[in-house]
Amino acid sequence: MAINESGLRGVIGGVIPELKKRLLFTIMMLAVYRLGVFVSTPGVDVASLRARLGFGEDGGGDGTIFGLINMFSGGSFENFSIFTLGIMPYISVSIIIQFMTPLFPALNALKKEGEAGRRIITRWTRQGTVVLALIQSCMIAIGLQRSGLVLNPGPSFVFLTMVTLTAGTAFIMWLGEQITEKGVGNGISIIIFAGIVARMPQVFGQTIELAKANVNPLVVLLAILFCIATFFLIVFVERSARKIPVQYPKRMVNSQMVAQKQVQYMPLKLNMSGVIPPIFASSFLMIPATIAGFTTNETIKYWLSFLNPSNVWYNVIFAILIFVFCYYATAMMFNPEEIAENMQKNGGFIPTVRPGKETADFFFDVLNKLTFWGGIYIVIICILPRLIYSYFGLDAFSYVFGGTSILIVVGVILDTLNQISSIITSRNYENFMAKVSNSKGGIGAFSRKSGKVFHR
Repeated sequence: MAINESGLRGVIGGVIPELKKRLLFTIMMLAVYRLGVFVSTPGVDVASLRARLGFGEDGGGDGTIFGLINMFSGGSFENFSIFTLGIMPYISVSIIIQFMTPLFPALNALKKEGEAGRRIITRWTRQGTVVLALIQSCMIAIGLQRSGLVLNPGPSFVFLTMVTLTAGTAFIMWLGEQITEKGVGNGISIIIFAGIVARMPQVFGQTIELAKANVNPLVVLLAILFCIATFFLIVFVERSARKIPVQYPKRMVNSQMVAQKQVQYMPLKLNMSGVIPPIFASSFLMIPATIAGFTTNETIKYWLSFLNPSNVWYNVIFAILIFVFCYYATAMMFNPEEIAENMQKNGGFIPTVRPGKETADFFFDVLNKLTFWGGIYIVIICILPRLIYSYFGLDAFSYVFGGTSILIVVGVILDTLNQISSIITSRNYENFMAKVSNSKGGIGAFSRKSGKVFHR
């Protein structure tokens, strides 16, 4: 949904106080998050850690799995800040619970209970996040000690690190929930978005310096042009949809059934799962890499080499995980049987398709095709640009300006704009109803234009 000119004037002029309040709250929460990125965990030799992981002024560490972790944490990993674990434990637990929900009747029943059931699942997700963060932080602390990166090793350091990193993850989780409730957009996605965008100026500057020293400037220029083309492609596909015609023979108007000949359209996006598949797939691959990265065991280091983003097996596993999460996320968001049942109850039908089971089968067929091509699109966007940039020696550029980052950034921006547009539309509708109620003529009939357009 696009924001019209009057809506923009309302935002700029401060006509909508609720929207202004939400935007300011979101900015304040993000400022708090960015401040925490630079607060290092006590007892860690950060300079030695950066040297060990390959982080430096040239951005060399961005060419490894740690660079990917650092990107999602907004630079927390290279500073080993209190937000080092980031929001990934929360995402990992969410993945586990979502996969377990269809398998366990108790979880499935809670999901169907509405708001009360969701509150229970949310509480379990928070508790699971704390447990997973404690486990991860404990393994990291032990790995740091064995690697000689601790100033004062001992049980007290392990305990302090566990408490600090777990508290940091819990605080980020709380920030995300506050942004979702009182701000604009999905809080978790906004935090990941802020971490990626915050690193873009630094990495862009590093790329320019690299072009002056080692890389052909023409290669850098082509990389920037390719990045811009990727951005426009993502925007185009993310705003594309297959519109399903739905017709309701009659509808209720002023307590009377009125015949309706106008056909409505149900848009099904080509990428219905949004940014969930690459985020979940990256999070899944980060867990073993984070734990194994702080060990001196040669066997574990050998297996860790397969999780290097430049390794072909990493990309194969990443692509498979993206496809799995595409189908799973789409199934969680859109239930064809439930949609078909609701349409039949309301008298709606798809032309040339019989209501009931045939309508559900029709939705299943359309969803399978959309999800398949959507999965291919996400795999290409997330892997191909990064491989191209890495081939030309632009490793840092490949992670911050690669397909995964741009997909997340564009997806979050579009979702946030949709929410802003909904707030503006709601406010305009309230003003309209207030004016109508004060007028003498009452409420007259009004119509809405619609068209069959693939790209909106």
